[in-house]
Amino acid sequence: MQGRIDIETLKRLVADDEIDTVIAAFPDMYGRLVGKRLVGRFFVDEILKHGMHACDYLLACDIDMDPVPGYAFTSWAKGYGDFRPIPDFETLRVASWLPKTALVLCDVYREHEHELVPVAPRSMLRHQLKRAAGLGFAVMAASELELYVFKDSYETVAEKGFINATPIGRVIEDYHILQSTKEEHLVGAIRSHLERSGVPVESSKGEWGPGQQEIGLRYAEALEMADRHSIYKHAAKEIAWQQGHAITFMAKWDERYAGSSCHIHMSLWDEKGKKPQFAGEESLGPIECSPTFRWFLGGWMKHIRELFAFFAPYPASYKRYVEGSFAPTGIAWSFDNRTAGFRIVGSGPSLRIECRAPGADANVYLAFAAAIAAGLDGVTNHIEPPPAFEGDVYKAASDLPHMPHSLNESIATLSESAFARDVFGEDVVDHYLHFFRTEQRKFDAVVTDWERRRYFEMA
Repeated sequence: MQGRIDIETLKRLVADDEIDTVIAAFPDMYGRLVGKRLVGRFFVDEILKHGMHACDYLLACDIDMDPVPGYAFTSWAKGYGDFRPIPDFETLRVASWLPKTALVLCDVYREHEHELVPVAPRSMLRHQLKRAAGLGFAVMAASELELYVFKDSYETVAEKGFINATPIGRVIEDYHILQSTKEEHLVGAIRSHLERSGVPVESSKGEWGPGQQEIGLRYAEALEMADRHSIYKHAAKEIAWQQGHAITFMAKWDERYAGSSCHIHMSLWDEKGKKPQFAGEESLGPIECSPTFRWFLGGWMKHIRELFAFFAPYPASYKRYVEGSFAPTGIAWSFDNRTAGFRIVGSGPSLRIECRAPGADANVYLAFAAAIAAGLDGVTNHIEPPPAFEGDVYKAASDLPHMPHSLNESIATLSESAFARDVFGEDVVDHYLHFFRTEQRKFDAVVTDWERRRYFEMA
């Protein structure tokens, strides 16, 4: 695959001075890539032999890098020691948007044990994929990740106090070729660099907001897909910065405009990843499928509310779930119906489930892990989905189970979930409950611009 390299190729590129920097990074709880830039020769001579270290506070801090008290995993009392990010050389690639740079993603291990740190997002996804393999399945996935592009740079948006940012477009540009041409200097560069960096791209298109775009990546095995998603998100920000633009993956950056989603497409295949397992001859509403499909859908639907914080992790995430906005409000499944939270697409070998609940701000490793855990429970316990829904889910939302309305609601359902504690572990669930509660607590403490505009004079 273009852009992907092995260790021997890296050694040659370093020796020939074609690569002088290796970024070794891992996803943190927000899904951001954190890690180190290593001199190429040092990486080849030392890191390949002895590995590297990083401070374990990186999985116990907030988005501003403040150490957050209250985590059992690490704390000031424990001294914020080290863990070991170990490169996964299956992810080694040239980062074409950066000069003479390679990138490798890491799994995070305990410092003195060859054991994955369980609260690390990549560890959580690996654990669920191991469960799937134990049942004889490989998991294939894709993520449709949307973003907004702005005329402003990140620095200008910050100087404006993160208000009155100017989208690069003036009109809703869904499938609009003329408007997307005006944005092609950036979006085309993102597509091109992803392709040259081992992240296969299918297409890009304007979306349902001014300056909103979606870049579609090729589907893959779930861990590979999560890595592609994470690299896309990171590279897009850096390429935008290089061009003097800002982009955002907030699920809802402005109440006037459509939110940005991360629709998850998922299916089970045989353990070698050769044969799809959702195709079948049983009738389920308007589709023909296998029992495996039916049960996976049933499990995912049954558990989505208690796992919802992994799909919508911030208070602002919940502003996206608005009727008539193409974001789901009711929990229902339907065939090729964009008002449903679970939209079934494809047929035969391409049959798959599209969950439209996650926002673009979701940590893809956590979202995939939650989806797989729920679906596998359905397969294991033969959980049946409700009947297929036909028509407008928005109009029927009051008669259907509802997506959670707030992060507080999602925190409450996760904290009460015996299922989540069983499939992820008590320590992992408590760790992320503290993470979500911290986000909610910090939001609750702030007086917002909206409140000042509304109450400053009139209250």
